[in-house]
Amino acid sequence: MSVQNGIDDRDVARSSYDKIWTLPNIISFARLCLIPLYLVLLMGGHDIWATIIYAVAALTDFVDGQVARRTNSVSRLGTLMDPAIDTLLMITGVLGVFIVGRIPLWVVVIIFARELFLLIGGAILLKGFHIQIPVIYPGKVATTLLFFGFSGLLLFMPSFAGPSWTDAAWLVGFDSSVTSWGIYFVYLGLILQIIVTLYYCVQAVIKLKQKRRTDFSSQGGA
Repeated sequence: MSVQNGIDDRDVARSSYDKIWTLPNIISFARLCLIPLYLVLLMGGHDIWATIIYAVAALTDFVDGQVARRTNSVSRLGTLMDPAIDTLLMITGVLGVFIVGRIPLWVVVIIFARELFLLIGGAILLKGFHIQIPVIYPGKVATTLLFFGFSGLLLFMPSFAGPSWTDAAWLVGFDSSVTSWGIYFVYLGLILQIIVTLYYCVQAVIKLKQKRRTDFSSQGGA
């Protein structure tokens, strides 16, 4: 810690943390604005432009975070917006692909259920026990795989018939129906997301046990 011209470093950091119009936040706002534009283009039948807009919004997922860390401009708003926008992109992405008929319903259900589970579970841990489970890198990789897969399914080029390994119509990409390479990235992303979610659950249990021991010790073992 240092004090220059009567200004404490902690005051500077706190001021930066409370700022709204930082470069990372502007990037996040731009990503947020691209979501309705993507939906309008998709519903209008402009698949290629919808894919481009969605891909830009998805691929800039790392940009705002990297800019925030490299410029030391992490803010309270940014820490809330980034995961919220990722969730919106996830939901609108899978819904868009489902609406155009290129993904089975069970994929939508799993993604919705996971997002809802993490949202409710995270809120309970934070508000009820003051516990926060940090996002791990494989979670970001899983999200990127899904975003990439959705983009491929939206573009739907090249499209090809599946290998006919099964007659189950719900296993798109392994039956004989026409699909795109994006479906395989979606499956990989789903598998990794499930693994990451299990990891979060284990970490939540560990932290709850640690908090219980800490609270017990602070009360003198009474």
